[in-house]
Amino acid sequence: MASSPELPAEDEQISWGIDDLHISLQAEQEDTQKKAFTCWVNSQLARHTSPSVISDLFTDIKKGHVLLDLLEVLSGQQLPRDKGSNTFQCRINIEHALTFLRNQSIKLINIHVTDIIDGNPSIILGLIWTIILHFHIEKLAQTLPCSYNQPSLDDVSVVDSSPTSSPPAKKCSKVQARWQMSAKKALLLWAQEQCATYESVNVTDFKSSWRNGMAFLAIIHALRPDLIDMKSVKQRSNKDNLREAFRIAERELKIPRLLEPEDAWRSSVLYRIYMPGTVSYASYL
Repeated sequence: MASSPELPAEDEQISWGIDDLHISLQAEQEDTQKKAFTCWVNSQLARHTSPSVISDLFTDIKKGHVLLDLLEVLSGQQLPRDKGSNTFQCRINIEHALTFLRNQSIKLINIHVTDIIDGNPSIILGLIWTIILHFHIEKLAQTLPCSYNQPSLDDVSVVDSSPTSSPPAKKCSKVQARWQMSAKKALLLWAQEQCATYESVNVTDFKSSWRNGMAFLAIIHALRPDLIDMKSVKQRSNKDNLREAFRIAERELKIPRLLEPEDAWRSSVLYRIYMPGTVSYASYL
């Protein structure tokens, strides 16, 4: 008689289940980031001299001119480009874009032209996040009151230690990394100050603190008290609060909606979504 197939051990079944859950969560996070970043890119492209709209971030970014248009809007510079849309010209334009970013002293770790042409999701999301961090979050942090974004004494000593010559590359990268952390901290401090007078709102990070929508509503109320009735906030569900915050921000403050309430409420990778959103609110000032 043929022997019956062996069933996998119980611990192996559990392992498979955990792996499946991990893959599912990873796909959900990727999809949510993709939606949010697509909305953010479109909000920037709308400001270009030749406005355009993308529908699929992973596919449309392969057209090098999209990346160049985005960087022109954010930098205010006109960048070199090849006209045309064949694969060779797309590659050249993507290279132009990456070269521009490197010339801005932006670190592009494991980001190559081939990855973008291939539509590699994690690489493209990482690239867009790097652009958001540099041109949107760090730039805004510099405009916030100095109490939010003062560099640490260590930063000052590293920068000023050699006034007549450029500091070593390693020190420069450390300063840049510290400033990026400072920019995030400055934005978080700003959000905390806007929400400080609301007892039921506690902002400690760019993750779970935003999932119930109350922080967004509190910031809108701090900016425009006439738009929000904070007494009704506690009586609504998290999704309803998010929906109300995004609706009012879009309609009254002209802040583009980066994601849907359902995505914000269930997403487990939130900082890449909520930080650009918070920047938009801070930019309203």
